[in-house]
Amino acid sequence: MKNLSHFLLLFFTSAAIAQTPAEIKGQVRHSIDELRDFVAIPNDANMPADINRNITWLTEKFSDRGFNTAVLRTDGLPLFFAALPMDPAKKTLLFYMHLDGQPVAPELWDQENPYEVVLKKPVGDQWETTPFEELNEDIPMDWRLYGRSTSDDKGPIVMLLNSLDLLKKNKVVLPFNIKVVLDGEEEKSSKPLAKAVNTYKDLLEADYLIINDGPVHASGQPTIVYGCRGITTLKVSTYGPIKPQHSGHYGNYAPNPAFEMAHLLSSLKSPDGKALVTGYYDGITLSESDRAVLKAVPDSAEYLKELLGIHQPDAVGEFYQHALQFPSLNVRGISSGWVGDQARTIVPDKATVEIDLRLVPETKGEHLQNLVEAHLKKQGYTIFSEEPSKADRMAYPKVIRLEKGSVTPAFRTDLSLPFGGHLKSLLENNFNTEVVQIRTMGGTVPIAPFVNALKIPAYILPMVNPDNNQHSPNENLKIGQIEYGIKTFYSLLSSPF
Repeated sequence: MKNLSHFLLLFFTSAAIAQTPAEIKGQVRHSIDELRDFVAIPNDANMPADINRNITWLTEKFSDRGFNTAVLRTDGLPLFFAALPMDPAKKTLLFYMHLDGQPVAPELWDQENPYEVVLKKPVGDQWETTPFEELNEDIPMDWRLYGRSTSDDKGPIVMLLNSLDLLKKNKVVLPFNIKVVLDGEEEKSSKPLAKAVNTYKDLLEADYLIINDGPVHASGQPTIVYGCRGITTLKVSTYGPIKPQHSGHYGNYAPNPAFEMAHLLSSLKSPDGKALVTGYYDGITLSESDRAVLKAVPDSAEYLKELLGIHQPDAVGEFYQHALQFPSLNVRGISSGWVGDQARTIVPDKATVEIDLRLVPETKGEHLQNLVEAHLKKQGYTIFSEEPSKADRMAYPKVIRLEKGSVTPAFRTDLSLPFGGHLKSLLENNFNTEVVQIRTMGGTVPIAPFVNALKIPAYILPMVNPDNNQHSPNENLKIGQIEYGIKTFYSLLSSPF
């Protein structure tokens, strides 16, 4: 029986990599047209009508491929759900992606309409717009498609659809049940997701969760990500005079909230970037096998310093991947008074800092928030959760307002589980190269509710190029990544486990 299973795996794996170049190119060309059509529908998560129009498009496209579809209502924007007819004898794969996108500022883009895909080819170190008619029998894989959500996340959705088309053409019998759930407000932190996953737990039941969000490793090599950091936030305000005062009259008398904020922030971190909050890194241990996985990632310290324009990194970790295994404490913005052309000779009344805390599975968001709060109390601050009154500000020597944000948990799947090895083997066989395994990626994908509620292993299989400018002007998708995505989905969906 074991030999038969091994034979079947080899047979189906061979089928997974047996597509002809002509078949792949034809499907890539179809994908480009379908992606242009999809991107043309604006998908700003702040606009519910946008999301509804995208769901209409998705309903048609998935139904055409034989899926049963449903719109899952939530406390916010809906989820889109699709499933092929179920066979109880097969294991079930649940795919998670998102259909919404970041808002656009058209004036910052190098094209008139970010929702109208533009084809560009490399000319020297620039990108030159070229008509789609130039995509004939030959499809240059280094050309790019520019437009909002081409990479994040409409590109991977179209890759999945077109891999299914190719599987059908080749009469491949799928060895899995397939379910797909597409988030309607991932770019707004998916706040309704945790409750929705519990509400629709039976519908979403699966053996494995596959997330197709984010870019492959900077090396361009096939990538598997086993976890991602979570996130929570803090907002801290310090106070000076009850209203801004003339700095000539009160500059040596009224306390300045910006300096107070500077003292507060300097108490949180050492000069080398390590958090000074007691217990902030507690509970994090790494085995030798963990460290081996981290060190195997082909990162270059010199490249990273050149990319960031820095002399040396913070000292939280010994190297980049090691640093990602710890929670971060980051100032993401600070304000007080006015600057630039608006600068005024005043003592500000208030200074505010926005802080984000990236989480790892060993450190819960509420716990880190409480540790920071306890640290600030030790510094002598009286803490208010609401705006302190004038009487409050006069009664205490050091007053701050502390606002705690919501928590998106981290997740990590055990690297030793067999299905992860299965994915790694498929990618190695398909692309004949080493696979980059990321234990924990730096960003946050709000899928921890799936892991916690469904209790299934989750794997991130990113499909898009690392320099895709997601969330930014001139977001793009390299055409070669469409080929990569179709091949990856084809291999996964045709190889039993």
